[in-house]
Amino acid sequence: MKIGLTGRPATVEKLVEHAKAAERDGFSSVWFDSTALGDPLAAMAVAGRETSTIELGTAVLQTYPCHPVLQANRAAAAAAAMGRPGFTLGIGPSHEPLVRGMYGLSYDHPGRNTEEYLRILGGLLRGETVTFEGSDWTARGARVPMEQPVPVLLAALGPRLLRVAGEQADGVVLFMAPARAIETHVAPRLRAAASAAGRPEPRIVTGLPVAVHDDIAEARAATAATSGVYESLPNYRRIMEIGGAQSPADAAILGDEKSVTRQLQGLLDAGATDIQVFVVPVGTDRRASRQRTMDLLASLTG
Repeated sequence: MKIGLTGRPATVEKLVEHAKAAERDGFSSVWFDSTALGDPLAAMAVAGRETSTIELGTAVLQTYPCHPVLQANRAAAAAAAMGRPGFTLGIGPSHEPLVRGMYGLSYDHPGRNTEEYLRILGGLLRGETVTFEGSDWTARGARVPMEQPVPVLLAALGPRLLRVAGEQADGVVLFMAPARAIETHVAPRLRAAASAAGRPEPRIVTGLPVAVHDDIAEARAATAATSGVYESLPNYRRIMEIGGAQSPADAAILGDEKSVTRQLQGLLDAGATDIQVFVVPVGTDRRASRQRTMDLLASLTG
């Protein structure tokens, strides 16, 4: 299984050590959100120089507060600083409470906004000179020097953005999408769009909370305590409902070693190409709980 980990480091040193440990244990990737260390790119570049093969990705950087030309330059610079292939840029339009509520920006047309954004960003990261006049984004004669490849994944949960991801990105990076949602909603739309656009088979990187624990009720309570915010966001709520889940605890991968292994395989059988794990510690001995989950995951990566 291609299993990656979610990274939420408190310091640059911890981010680097997390990446080195994940590579040493056989994990395929580590993913950092936009809030990691305020902005994860500089620390990811350092971690890339301290590792050899592990993929380091963002899941995800927000589109709205950063012009796509600037975003492309930031990503290309981080990849160049790593000095090797392995940096993946995951982006997404975030959510209305943040974009409108915190930044004071319009969130009236997130689908159009993201589609225009990717037209500029994707072209630049393919090494093209981009001129584009859109309703939301414009670039005129923009070009970005590319020393290392930078694949782009889109946080796409709805039909329009799944089409956009298939047409213009290298795949999607998901969170809180159960296996049924991948099989019936994500994979068919994404692959059809990629095929129609003449693009390669897209990646589907799917993220979920995971806990290896014998007491399911206790594991569900721990998941609810760490992932409850996703219930309040409409995009996540819709994808969970499509997958037959009413809450993050329903969507999470919970159970003993055999059950968790079976559920992880179910994600791959549904169409996921990679699994991004958010490990949920359960019970009073959180370190032992986390280690039990990590031991299983490491055994599945070989």
